[in-house]
Amino acid sequence: MKTPRLNRKLVLEAPQRTEDGAGGYVETWQALGTVWAQVTARAGREIAQSGAPVSAMGCKIVVRGAPFGDAQRPRPDQRFREGERVFVIQAVAESDANGRYITCFATEESTV
Repeated sequence: MKTPRLNRKLVLEAPQRTEDGAGGYVETWQALGTVWAQVTARAGREIAQSGAPVSAMGCKIVVRGAPFGDAQRPRPDQRFREGERVFVIQAVAESDANGRYITCFATEESTV
């Protein structure tokens, strides 16, 4: 495996649910920390979401490896943020046999 070029600073975020007092909840995002990553664009498409066109770009994001259970290890229910850009994580896999790097398959969505 070629060593990835980790040149993008991303914030790893996890959803936090808080009771709203009416039997439901409000979901907010809590920053878990900053990671350096290599972001590579994949295929993009336009989808309809709530009747509005949305551009969805697939991305492959490589970060340094972290052990299972570590707060810095990304999970599919989390997301990365780079300023206003948000990358929703769909899947996570080891990039190499030694676990030095982790590949996250994510989608960046933006309103058209």
